[in-house]
Amino acid sequence: MRFLADIGISPRSAVFLRSLGHDAVHLRDEGLQRLSDESIVVKALAERRVILTHDLVFGRIVALSRGKLPSVITFRLTDMRAGEVNRRLDDVLSRFKPLLEEGALISVTDDAVRVRRLPVGKSKHDRQN
Repeated sequence: MRFLADIGISPRSAVFLRSLGHDAVHLRDEGLQRLSDESIVVKALAERRVILTHDLVFGRIVALSRGKLPSVITFRLTDMRAGEVNRRLDDVLSRFKPLLEEGALISVTDDAVRVRRLPVGKSKHDRQN
């Protein structure tokens, strides 16, 4: 899979994903730390990358677009250090990789993982785990 890590995610998460064989870049890797949120979504869509973020705005932008991609994984954890994010990311990928490839918004909190298929709407496949 291909990933784009936003500024709120440690660059070590991109390194972690690459160690697992994924194509992962961090906005800092490309000198794009000042790129607008909308431009980040456009870049992720054009490059078929899943956005990794701490920022809720990406889920809103993608949901309002009514498109099926890009997928977004939003981490809303008390502990946002790379080790904890990577542990949760590994779990999400092992459980929801097919949904991410099809288009999904995944929210990871301390207590749950919430999955919404794209485009957002009432779906029997939306779930909370």
